[in-house]
Amino acid sequence: MKILIVENEVYLAQSIASKLMDSGFTCEHITTTKDALESQEKYDVVLLSTNVSGQHFNPIITKFKSSIIIMLVAYISNETVSTPLNLGADDYIVKPFMINELVRKVKHLHKYKKLKNENAVFKKYIVNLFNGITAHPFNKKTIKYPLFIKTNYQKMADLSVFNFFQENDITFKFLSLSRENSIEKLEHYSDKTLLYIVGFQNLKKNEKQRVLDLIVDKKVILSTTNLTDESQFETVELKSKQKSYDYSEILSIDDYIKQTILNFEGRFPDTELSKRLGMSRKSLWEKRKKYGITKKK
Repeated sequence: MKILIVENEVYLAQSIASKLMDSGFTCEHITTTKDALESQEKYDVVLLSTNVSGQHFNPIITKFKSSIIIMLVAYISNETVSTPLNLGADDYIVKPFMINELVRKVKHLHKYKKLKNENAVFKKYIVNLFNGITAHPFNKKTIKYPLFIKTNYQKMADLSVFNFFQENDITFKFLSLSRENSIEKLEHYSDKTLLYIVGFQNLKKNEKQRVLDLIVDKKVILSTTNLTDESQFETVELKSKQKSYDYSEILSIDDYIKQTILNFEGRFPDTELSKRLGMSRKSLWEKRKKYGITKKK
């Protein structure tokens, strides 16, 4: 990481730089706000003293708002702490301080910012992943655990559960029963954090019963794409008419034809659609009738 130290106490700045460089960081030292504002360099971290010449340090926070900013303060006040934090500074440390404590803050905030950025990317990916899917609303006051979800579309169940967690600010953990040793992990799970489990449909009969026994009286939401699966818990069925399939799924001929009609009838006339399905227009009409699909006008 590249660190800028804005500090007019040269001895202190040199001590900070020496310790940070021993920890593997690259450091630069500037003594005035003017020089800091004129700098064209980019820094991962800015250590900003409130004692720098001119005392006009707030513009530096604005200039380096994409960096981690830690205030080096001689005393705590609105001017030295509250205002900078409101402008975008990340933290502060009061002089005199242990250099090791400053290093700890730098590493902690760097890790936090990295996780924050990764989280933002994952959220965008999830929004894209669930685009076009309608979620089922859950009521926090009436929901009972364990909750068993039966669905013909895993993504619909996932989106419904994720939205429920987010809307109610619920911390949760995730477990896929398709993963190796997943049941063993469930056996040793003692955390009181709510657990969302998928992949129940892939288990053998005796394994399914084992899982059901393990989640009794626990805060668990368990989902399956096998609509014939049963449990002794409160059950919700989530069915999607316009189901999209993952590449890992093997469709029956009927499922393939049904989903092709649902997904493409708005893009192709019946003549073209029936041709691509390898059937006559009459057969296409019969398929619509069989699946209960009303032709869009």
